Amino acid sequence: MSNATTPLHELSAASLIDAYRRRALSPVEVAQSVLAHIERWEPQLCASYLLRPEHALAQARASEARWQQGKPCGALDGVPVTLKENLATEGDPMPLGTSATDLTPAVAHSPPAARLREAGAVMVCKTTMPDYGMLSSGLSSFHALARNPWDLSKTPGGSSAGAAAAAAAGYGPLHIGTDIGGSLRLPAGWCGIYSLKPSLGRIPIDPPYTGRAAGPMTRSVADAALMMQVLTLPDARDSMSLPFQAIAWPAFDQDVSLLRGLKIGLLLEAGCGLAVEPEVKAAIEHAARLLERAGAIIEPMAPFMTQTMLDGMDHAWRMRSHMDLAALPAAKKALVLPYIQQWADSAAHLTGTQVFTAYSQFHATRLASVRACAAFDFVISPTSPMPAFAAELPSPTNDPLRPLEHIGFTVPYNMSEQPAASINCGYTRSGLPIGLQIAGKRFDDLGVLQVSRAFELLRDPQRPWPQPPV
Repeated sequence: MSNATTPLHELSAASLIDAYRRRALSPVEVAQSVLAHIERWEPQLCASYLLRPEHALAQARASEARWQQGKPCGALDGVPVTLKENLATEGDPMPLGTSATDLTPAVAHSPPAARLREAGAVMVCKTTMPDYGMLSSGLSSFHALARNPWDLSKTPGGSSAGAAAAAAAGYGPLHIGTDIGGSLRLPAGWCGIYSLKPSLGRIPIDPPYTGRAAGPMTRSVADAALMMQVLTLPDARDSMSLPFQAIAWPAFDQDVSLLRGLKIGLLLEAGCGLAVEPEVKAAIEHAARLLERAGAIIEPMAPFMTQTMLDGMDHAWRMRSHMDLAALPAAKKALVLPYIQQWADSAAHLTGTQVFTAYSQFHATRLASVRACAAFDFVISPTSPMPAFAAELPSPTNDPLRPLEHIGFTVPYNMSEQPAASINCGYTRSGLPIGLQIAGKRFDDLGVLQVSRAFELLRDPQRPWPQPPV
């Protein structure tokens, strides 16, 4: 049972489910193909954590038996999936990307892991991240340095570093990461894949936190929509989760006529942080023209973020991390990346008034985002002002006192709780992907998927996915 045209590890989740249903493929041979492909890529990418082939194959054999009996247990039965390592899986340690963490086995599956297991997905491995998820790169004091499959000298981004690299490299079709300021969308943009940061609370997560979301990371909009069908099921552990809605996720697949008459804001400057590089700006403007030719009404937007907002959120996060690191024994704190230590400890001198003022910028950002987007059905922008940077750097600036200068387009939607996606819209002259961010109104996750799908149909032909070095 094999597919003569497409390698099994490159098949979409929908294609796999269809093949299983027709008995044209077995989950075991698919898992074997994915594991063999990971073996070829992993020495270069360092995207995986807890890669246990026998564990994955045991799940695949159980799925195969269910399909042979005509009794799949869920929408993803037998489909390979990876999870970011900060999403707990029962019995497995969760290092949070840092050597400072005690490797204590988790007592239960996190909500996303539980939903995937219930749906029958084959968990191939977990994926790497930087220390505490506080970098937009794959640099970690615990994991080996993660790299970008499009160019091994570049970062895949972060903090969902391994997940983005795994998706672009073909470690199976489905991957899940997390995002508090851009950690789904930034690596998705830099690795040329698709990711949706859903409305806050749409996908239950534990622990919940202001701006924190889990979301799909895939090669296609279709596979992300299929994951949403599973991941959005309710879980009482998330005290910030939305009431469950039976959203018609398959309705994501609309044609480009959906775009006619939509009012779309075009945001080319974030209003803070680093300037947008010319190649990125050109790719976003080209994407806007494609949408406009299809009938969308494109209107330029003035920047709504400010440096005060960005700096305030940065300083509040610094203080949170400073307190976390201060609670560690000195020997443990010394194991944290020096960049993270410097960043966190720079908050030591802040007064209570300064911390409160800094923290208030989360809400100021929320208000500004909602106000600016109110006039539009959707907003498009660069995902990041630049393409992927050097793999060894913790951030584009390599400056712990200017660490977040690249998140001005992504972070506002974490604070406003709006859904926002990143989809590839072009390439630099050197062949690096460029991400287009598509943001919608709060709760309109399906609308963002639909516009993403329309753009997927409109965009220029995509380059072949990178292949492992011979």
